[in-house]
Amino acid sequence: MLRKKVTTSMLAITMAASLALTGCHGKEQSSQKSSQKTEQIVHLTFWDDNSGPQRTPIWKEIIDKFEKENPTIDIKYVGLPKDSAKATFDAAIAAEDTPDIGSVYTSWLPEYSSRHALLPLDSYFANWSEKEKINKEAIRFNQQIVVDQKLYGIPYTENLDILWVRSDWLNEAHMKAPETWDEFFRAAEKLTDPAKKRYGFTIRGGAGASFQLQRMMYAYSGIEDSIINGKSTINNPKHVEFLKKYLALYQNYTPKSDITNDYKAMLAGFDTGVAAMVQHNLGSYAEHSEVLTPDQFQAVPLPKSVKGHFTVEAGNAIGISIFKGTKHPKEAWKFVQFMNSKFAQSYWNRNVGQIPTNADVLNEEWVKNAPHIQIAAKVYSNPETTLNEPPFYLPEYSRILYTIVDPSIQAVLSGNMTVEELLEQWAGAINEAQQQYDQQHK
Repeated sequence: MLRKKVTTSMLAITMAASLALTGCHGKEQSSQKSSQKTEQIVHLTFWDDNSGPQRTPIWKEIIDKFEKENPTIDIKYVGLPKDSAKATFDAAIAAEDTPDIGSVYTSWLPEYSSRHALLPLDSYFANWSEKEKINKEAIRFNQQIVVDQKLYGIPYTENLDILWVRSDWLNEAHMKAPETWDEFFRAAEKLTDPAKKRYGFTIRGGAGASFQLQRMMYAYSGIEDSIINGKSTINNPKHVEFLKKYLALYQNYTPKSDITNDYKAMLAGFDTGVAAMVQHNLGSYAEHSEVLTPDQFQAVPLPKSVKGHFTVEAGNAIGISIFKGTKHPKEAWKFVQFMNSKFAQSYWNRNVGQIPTNADVLNEEWVKNAPHIQIAAKVYSNPETTLNEPPFYLPEYSRILYTIVDPSIQAVLSGNMTVEELLEQWAGAINEAQQQYDQQHK
């Protein structure tokens, strides 16, 4: 069966236009008596997909304000480390012991909806008075990527993969920030100084490496289609060409420890002066700004592809989902609404450094004055920018990347596998999953 493809970069362009204008279910317990009536406190559990010293306090502030406005609802916050969050959600679904609400990546929606773990939000959203403020294309994308075309998550933030670079190092070397792939590779070499234990780049070789590597490859090749005629494009010759250059940076112009780096270790290398450049996304702005001054670092777009245009990943967003097992869907929906309100979206995205989906927030001064978000606007508003849509709809998609591709990337870095073998294995796993999907949805 052929899936309907996102035909244009409308999700990106809609966001850019807006920027330019600017065991977990709680039990009811008795509460205080009010007006001779006993109110019941509803307890809900919320799982954060990326806890830590930067983001956990943000969530707790939002939850505290929500509870003050909704005194009969109590939210229990549970923070999960980013690189193990998916596995924790997976185990909870298998055990039928899910939270009431969760922060869920767009890429997880097809799998979780196919496992009947999430509550459809279509009727709730349709009756919400502020639904028109949420990016319509982000909502439409969430519906398009699931088999039944229902809405399983309301996106409260969008993202873009970029390069974070040390501006001060570039100035010292009399170099400009890289704008082409040739300039990127040249900068990685020139900014490496073994005597000072400084490297030009840092690669994510540990958990989650495949997700970032995939975005880099398609940004380089400019290929828009992840699947053509039922076959993955991951092993395209342009991707072989890129990875041979990219992974050859390891140990020559990157730290040896990169082979086990998860995203936090990779960012720490950048922030502590070990590496001059790192590929990540807008969301690490908070980490960088805690230890670096504005004149020490900056965001620059991933270079244009060999085809001459920006290519970015579609659906790079996170939303709030309600799990089907909740006993309190109405109260859970109140939290979903609140998280997508002007206050909550503004507070979360301003502190994290990502792109809000609420139109009211996009018009706020902090958005207009944030250089890294304006970089995203530059990329998204470019009329030639194209979207690459990974096969999120495949139930096996995340498992393939975490359990097959991540270890294989480490095998390449350690010299035990070739780039060609990595990409053939990767493409083969996707092709098999695609065949199974097509058979089930004929």
